[in-house]
Amino acid sequence: MANFERLRDVVSGPFSPEIIRQRTTAGWQMVSIEWRRELPDAEAPSEGVFDEDIPYGLRISDDCRRLEVHPVEHQILMEMMELLGQDLSYSSIVSSLNEKGFRMRDGRSWSRVAVFNMIPRLIEVGPRIFSSEEWEKRRVRFAHALAPREGSDGWPILPVRT
Repeated sequence: MANFERLRDVVSGPFSPEIIRQRTTAGWQMVSIEWRRELPDAEAPSEGVFDEDIPYGLRISDDCRRLEVHPVEHQILMEMMELLGQDLSYSSIVSSLNEKGFRMRDGRSWSRVAVFNMIPRLIEVGPRIFSSEEWEKRRVRFAHALAPREGSDGWPILPVRT
């Protein structure tokens, strides 16, 4: 069975046929085009048009019949949840995400406001995250890292929070 790689180009300016030529030359095959426009106040959305954002951490499946986990966005949600669990500041969370190369959907670096705006989504997916096997591994690693250890003098060595 063949494996496929997918790439999404976000077009921020006028469309150029040059983009299609470059991608085709590089071996890419166009599989969809997404169109967007701002509706005039008097016009209602067309029937069947999807007018909501896809929840962060999910994507439309290849068969276009359901939503499925978006691996990178799911990893970002897990990372955010872990960093929030460590009681880090928004600035520290932003720094960690950006240092690890994670970007927002639009390709920009994370900001404190963007992380803050993810809180409702984290609350929504929290129960699923907390019951996952991956979270259990993170939780054990996190608990081990925060467990007090004894120094040579018998006094506990407490972890330093950054």
